[in-house]
Amino acid sequence: MFSALVDSPHFSAGRSAAGATGRREERPSSDQPGLCMALLDSKLTIRQANQDFFRHFATPAESSVDVLAAPPSESATTAPDVCGRKFRDLVHPSVRQPLMGQFERLLKGRRDRFAAHVVALRPTGDAFTGSLAATAVSGAAHDPASVLVVMRSGQGEEDDAVVAPRKKLLSEIDARILEGIAGGLSTIPLASRLYLSRQGVEYHVTGLLRKLKVPNRAALVSRAYAMGVLTVGTWPPRVVEDFIK
Repeated sequence: MFSALVDSPHFSAGRSAAGATGRREERPSSDQPGLCMALLDSKLTIRQANQDFFRHFATPAESSVDVLAAPPSESATTAPDVCGRKFRDLVHPSVRQPLMGQFERLLKGRRDRFAAHVVALRPTGDAFTGSLAATAVSGAAHDPASVLVVMRSGQGEEDDAVVAPRKKLLSEIDARILEGIAGGLSTIPLASRLYLSRQGVEYHVTGLLRKLKVPNRAALVSRAYAMGVLTVGTWPPRVVEDFIK
């Protein structure tokens, strides 16, 4: 049960990053409203979760489960469909790579916990923002045997509206132009790199400004990062493949 796990010594050291910097915080409880909790195995497969986690990530027909789901192999009943899925599939492509890197360091024992901003995906494909804290739960050999994930969604619909759902927004050439602008290239170097005329580059830039509803190139890059179109934590900038037609 999660209630036993979060009260255990394994988790008491794994509060949020804020707690690690000196501010005292209460440990989360599995029945705390709005707090999504899930237990992942060493392959980051979801094994158990609480009702709020199911509300966010299970399909509507299965999200009303009011008990913690046991691992499918240990339960005589059918767990919500999110159990057995990889946690990486529940996060937005724009943050997937750096987030999985943090999980990898956790599982290799290089750290015992981490906290991060996260952009997650509902079953409908809609994205929402929030915070995530992950804590390693040691096995018998003191190696991480599982990971406890605690998530809290953002403050409201305005936060969620900034992030774009996974849909094909850009053509291949638009994606390359956006990457070039984010990397600091001006029109002439972009034209040379992409074998376009100067007017051709300006045409595509104007289309990008209109599509993302921004007034200039600086705002275009900021908006693209805010929407999750550009991958976080990589250089040179790369458009997330999910957004390319």
